[in-house]
Amino acid sequence: MAQRQSDERPTIENFKGIQFTGDDSTFYINFRFRMQSRLKYTSISGEDFGAESFEARIRRLRLRMDGYIYNPKLSYSIQLGFTRGDQDYDDTDVPNIVRDAVIFYNFTDNFYVAFGQNKLPGNRQRVNSSGELQFAERSLVNATFNIDRDFGIKAYYSPKIGSVPVHLKGAISTGEGRVANVTDDGLAYTGRAEFLPLGEFTNEGDYYEGDLEYEETPKLSIGGGYSFNDRTTRSGGQTGKFLSSPLSLKTSFYDAIFKYRGWAYQVEYMQRDVDDPITADPEGELAYAFKGKGVNQQLSYVLNKDLGYELAGRYTWIKPHADIQTLEKQTEVVELGLTKYFRAHRLKLQLNAHYQTKDGIYRTDHDGNDWGATFQIELGI
Repeated sequence: MAQRQSDERPTIENFKGIQFTGDDSTFYINFRFRMQSRLKYTSISGEDFGAESFEARIRRLRLRMDGYIYNPKLSYSIQLGFTRGDQDYDDTDVPNIVRDAVIFYNFTDNFYVAFGQNKLPGNRQRVNSSGELQFAERSLVNATFNIDRDFGIKAYYSPKIGSVPVHLKGAISTGEGRVANVTDDGLAYTGRAEFLPLGEFTNEGDYYEGDLEYEETPKLSIGGGYSFNDRTTRSGGQTGKFLSSPLSLKTSFYDAIFKYRGWAYQVEYMQRDVDDPITADPEGELAYAFKGKGVNQQLSYVLNKDLGYELAGRYTWIKPHADIQTLEKQTEVVELGLTKYFRAHRLKLQLNAHYQTKDGIYRTDHDGNDWGATFQIELGI
């Protein structure tokens, strides 16, 4: 079941898909695709099981190309998204088809830089490919606080401290995300560090969810970082609606993942600080950036390694800061998931069910509480 789809470097080694190599070996490219077909239901309330919303769509459809030109040290990665949800269309009114377009240069085996548009080195679940998740979607914590993709320059360095692998990552980027056409006078600065005190995971398993490798010895990765987005014009920095007045966002993220003999546990804590999160346009309409904190925890067990069944649970907690409590409520989500892996994360069936609560009140009659269920098929190479 060994595989990984990394979004931090191109796949140019050990690939067994559609690929071409030039006669003189100075050109190489491989092609991949993946899609997610989804049915999703959300109830009207905790007591009324009528459908508030019903989703039936292709959630993701992506084409990815990786390769090198002239020398494997000079490589590239291109990823295109073809569904509305992949294009940030609702917030920008622009079909942003290009998700990644980035050039890499490897100085050594453990030091490389990237120039272009791809994911920033933010929280672990965001850097994880959406094709490597054990639930149909990332958590509400990630949706609220993540820093997503941006155009800029990134550097990645992976030394060892004694026998402990360390991954250091940094980026300077535009701060407005994929939609940016020109750069304003505020940039975004991001840094992240990861420590693996028990050694490397099998097949880089710290960046996909669930212990599909069935680690024979305990493995642990601890990470954390910080992003300062100076004078962004969007409510989420690189994502979200446009604001009439720029804001500076300060986002902290801490996470860990542990795997051992089919068990996997991961936790993420994220916090965003904004000096004045609420703005108003010339017509007086309010807009705001989310200010607050959140925690996401996931626990899973591979019930049968050979048959590929996994049971997972997730608990998510989001608490808005007092500055925006009139606009946002404390939200908690309890979720259960059953996954059948046919070819690890490349081909899987996912069935999820959740209960969402507001204000910390779990009674089914409380305003804002609801139930939901999702069925999804992931297929790709």
